Amino acid sequence: MQATPDPSIVRIDGPWTHRDVSANGIRLHIAELGSGPMVVLLHGFGEFWWTWRHQMTALADAGYRAVAVDLRGCGDSDKPPRGYDAWTLAGDVAGLIKSLGARKAHLVGHSWGGMLALTAAALHPRVVDSVSVLGAAHPLALKSAISTTAVRRKRTNQARAIGHLFRFQVPIAPERWLVKDDAAALESLLRRWSGPQWTKTSDFTETSRTFRQAMLVPGVAHSSLEYYRWAFRAQFRGEGRRFSDAVGTRVAARVLQLHGDADTCVLPETARASAPWLGPHSTLQTWPGIGHFPHLEAPEHTSSALTEFLRK
Repeated sequence: MQATPDPSIVRIDGPWTHRDVSANGIRLHIAELGSGPMVVLLHGFGEFWWTWRHQMTALADAGYRAVAVDLRGCGDSDKPPRGYDAWTLAGDVAGLIKSLGARKAHLVGHSWGGMLALTAAALHPRVVDSVSVLGAAHPLALKSAISTTAVRRKRTNQARAIGHLFRFQVPIAPERWLVKDDAAALESLLRRWSGPQWTKTSDFTETSRTFRQAMLVPGVAHSSLEYYRWAFRAQFRGEGRRFSDAVGTRVAARVLQLHGDADTCVLPETARASAPWLGPHSTLQTWPGIGHFPHLEAPEHTSSALTEFLRK
C-alpha cells in the first residue's frame, strides 16, 4: 500500500453513483443507489461509506434510496480542523438529508455512526423517520456503563472494552500508531472486535486491506481520533452536560438495534441498557457468534432485518 493515497481511492466502482454534496458548511462525499424513501447510512470508526456495500444493493432492490456517506474527516469528504462535536456532526446529517431534497430519512448507523444517528434523531427529530443501530448503544447508556463497570471482570467491563477511548486522548502518538506499518493497528482492532468466524474468511482480508488503505488518506487518522477526543473531553466541560440534557429524553423515532453477542467493543449489556432512551415499539436483536460488525459479518441477515424493519 502507498503511504499517502489520494482521497479518490475510496470512490470504489460498483452499481452506485458517487457525488459530492454541500451540507452544514462542508463537502460530503456520498455513494447512492436506488430510488424511493431515503435511507442514510453512517459508518463507524476506521470505516468509510464502502462498509455498507452489501446493504446498499439490498436496500435499493427493496425499493429504497440508499445513501452511504463519508462522515466529516473520513474518506473523500472534507477534513476541517474542527467540527467533531456531537452538535456539528448531527447537523451534518440533517443538512445532508435536506441537501438531497428529502423531508425525512431513515438513519442506519454502525458504532459511532449509530450513536450519531440517535443523536441526530434527538436534536433534529423532524428529519428522522426511523433509526437502526448496529454494534452501538445510546450515548448516555455508554457513558453510564463506562462509569459504573470499572471494578468488574474484563468480559463484562465496558470501561476496559472501550479502553482505546482513553488511549486516544494524548496528542500525536495515536495518529502515528494508527498509520504505522500501513495502518496495521486498524486491522488488529478489526480482528479483536469481530466474531471468530468472519476473521477466517477472504472477505475479512479484503475488508481490512481496504479500510487500512482509507486510513492512510491524509487527515483521516487525525479526524477519526477527534471524534473520541471530543466525546471524552466534553465530559469535563459544560458542553458535556448540555449534550446529556439534549439527548436525555426518549427519541420520537422507532429504533431497531442489531447487536452481536460476541461484540467486545460495545458490550451487549450496554446495548440493552439503551432502552430507556429509545422510541416506542423499538426492538433489540442479539445475534449469536457475531461481533462488533453485524453488517460485515452477517450481511444478508443484516439486510433482511433492516428491510423488514423499514417495511413496518
